[in-house]
Amino acid sequence: MDWNLCPREEARSWLRVALVPGIAPSMLRALLRAYGSPAALLAAPHDALEAAAGAPVARAFREGADARLVEATMRWLECADHHLLTWGDPRYPALLLEIANPPPLLHVAGRIELLAAPAFAIVGSRNASTQGARDAYSFAHALSASGIAIVSGLAMGIDAAAHRGGLANAGSSIAVMGTGPDVCYPADNAALAAALARGGCLVSEFPLGTAPRAGNFPRRNRLISGMSKGVLVVEAALGSGSLTTARRALEQDRDVFAIPGSIHSPLSKGCHWLIKEGAKLVESADDILRELGWGSLAPAPAAKAARAAPEARDAVLATMAFDPVSLEQLAMRTGLAVAELAARISRLELEGRVAALPGGLFQRIDPRAAQARGKASADGVIE
Repeated sequence: MDWNLCPREEARSWLRVALVPGIAPSMLRALLRAYGSPAALLAAPHDALEAAAGAPVARAFREGADARLVEATMRWLECADHHLLTWGDPRYPALLLEIANPPPLLHVAGRIELLAAPAFAIVGSRNASTQGARDAYSFAHALSASGIAIVSGLAMGIDAAAHRGGLANAGSSIAVMGTGPDVCYPADNAALAAALARGGCLVSEFPLGTAPRAGNFPRRNRLISGMSKGVLVVEAALGSGSLTTARRALEQDRDVFAIPGSIHSPLSKGCHWLIKEGAKLVESADDILRELGWGSLAPAPAAKAARAAPEARDAVLATMAFDPVSLEQLAMRTGLAVAELAARISRLELEGRVAALPGGLFQRIDPRAAQARGKASADGVIE
């Protein structure tokens, strides 16, 4: 921690006021405006505090924050890459200060300078399809190449793929946690969280030791959108948490984008609903860059080559389109024997141009996503 920007005793004072149970951020902000600093608020006479904020608030401050939690957080801050950001800290994300009730404290682990970079959120289903995960990685990778930090929620599926895509390029990635900064959830993403702590950034508004609870994640979602210029929803069922993030983004006057999908897929329903409600339909990272005024990507030679690949001349690929299909359906469409189709599909899977889906179905993969998948596998960033 940089004690020059947040001296040790000032950090302790902030913890002692921000960790008092039951005090809403709006109330705490009003009290800090009235008293000028956390130290002055802590020194305020009980009677004066009761007159200003009411008996329950005065009683909560008299009982105080959990001293063990305060000291545990102070020990956590002794790590060089651990930081505590407060409302008055110049490193606190500027966009986050624009939302309703920004958290008084942010625990940050990793490259704190990423919080000053242009940021963009990518979210979606935990139960992502193969194509959806590849799209999330591909969009994040391309945006990160333009120096944009990719923000997501450290969940399985789309979030994890977006983080990996961001980490693989210059802009890197920021994970907003629904737990304390010392609790990784889900546990299966522990290696990803460690990679983010080294090359990206982990952010939490929750105290140390906070376990994953259902009510934490809507709060986390408002920060994902709040610190970002816009939000892309890759895949989402109706009623998913990703749509909550999108709604928060609209409330916060952020741009919302969505990738369309098959009309037969439940994971496309949320994206299609967003598009009907006014979200911007996107097919490439360039669509986002241009919409937000961040320039555009120059087509890479490899991407041009991918577009020129002889896929259109492959009868099986041409027949598949991009909706899930069974071998039997393909046999009817192409007139080929099932055994021959199975051999061709196996070859296309190895080339990364077809993905096997549950239920004996197969789906064609966008050549740009296949190229990103190959890059990701070479870098060891997609599992």
